[in-house]
Amino acid sequence: MSSLTLHSHRAQLVATAVVASLSTAGIIYAWSAHSRRQRRRDLDREIYRSITENGTSRTHDTDSPDIYLHSLPEEVKASKIQEAGEYDEELIREQLARNYAFFGDEGMQKIRGSSVVVVGCGGVGSWAAVMLVRSGVSKIRLVDFDYVTLSSLNRHATATLSDVGTPKVKCVERFLKKISKWSDIDACVNIWRKEEGGDLLDGYDWVVDNIQTKVDLLKYCHANNIKGVTSGIPVVYSTEVPGDVKLLPLPEEEFQKGPVKELNAFDDFRVRILPVLGPLPAIFGLNIASYILCEMAGKPISNPLPIKNRKKLYERIYRDLLRREEKIAGEQLNRLPIDEDDVALVFEDLYRGRSLLPPHDVPTRPTLVRWDFTQPLSIENCIVLEYKDAEKHAETCLASRSTSAGRDLWGKEIEEIVQRRAAEARKVKQWVM
Repeated sequence: MSSLTLHSHRAQLVATAVVASLSTAGIIYAWSAHSRRQRRRDLDREIYRSITENGTSRTHDTDSPDIYLHSLPEEVKASKIQEAGEYDEELIREQLARNYAFFGDEGMQKIRGSSVVVVGCGGVGSWAAVMLVRSGVSKIRLVDFDYVTLSSLNRHATATLSDVGTPKVKCVERFLKKISKWSDIDACVNIWRKEEGGDLLDGYDWVVDNIQTKVDLLKYCHANNIKGVTSGIPVVYSTEVPGDVKLLPLPEEEFQKGPVKELNAFDDFRVRILPVLGPLPAIFGLNIASYILCEMAGKPISNPLPIKNRKKLYERIYRDLLRREEKIAGEQLNRLPIDEDDVALVFEDLYRGRSLLPPHDVPTRPTLVRWDFTQPLSIENCIVLEYKDAEKHAETCLASRSTSAGRDLWGKEIEEIVQRRAAEARKVKQWVM
């Protein structure tokens, strides 16, 4: 056989193999698509059976449950799907496909296995609840004593005109059940009180709080090992200076009815009419949901503090550091091995705007100082402390001149934190360089 003929023969074999592979892949894809369509048809027929069993009239002359189902309004269709039995796992994964792509299988397994109590289901809590359930949280309890009013509609995540006069938790519950068939949603028309509040929180991993009884609730969470209080309380807040918007006055006729305090729903709640720009509570609620989801999935937000780019603060921290280094050197220094951008990196990104020492508070006078005084100043060898702690650290380390001075003063656990931060700093330098 000639080389040309042999080459042609091989080409034919390759082409045949490629065609066969493509055909096989096409058959597999077609079968998968057919299976999905068939499962949806089965679900449609199950819904159709539940409709006819309940005596619901039909609006079409066809016997096809598919056509009938697709003609229903979305809210009716969703409610019928709720009645149709178990929701297929493949459909759940398809609904949460974007979340699986973001967090991965392991992260989503943690999210779907977690549980949350949302205490307060108004403009903030309702948005947090909606996005937690949309993102895969499978067990959520809603706690609120309040009812939907007309003025709620400018900011609430789920309330409509038809919900006015109904409990907020029931309004949110109805909406969530249209989104997530598989979720366990418990609506409690109640207020959290320390005397009996344990019954509302037991068995849940996370608590979202948006009510007046914050101190009692946080104390309970701390005592019962529910996330919220470990080394500082995660809080969504604004650093903006308050404007001149004030509480609206109560109508004069309300004062004529008797003591204003008696208008309160509860003794420890004050009467107020608070001006609210609708999107702002939603922003806070969505931030809460994002923070919790990332924590659940084991992918925490590295620096949730919205207070970066504080130029004057960095300048002051740099000046304090320069003066301390001049004392160590015994002479005036024109510059340091790190600049103000490095100060911001160490303070904001490596130490998250908090002190190295437990409970890792936000310092009132944040100060940067070397960890090991036997080594030169660098972003790896720089820690954040409250000013008085930095003074104590510098005095001890200068007197000792030992590589273990920091560990001897603050302990091995603190040294391990410093080592982790130094490793992060080295990664940053490698990336930048």
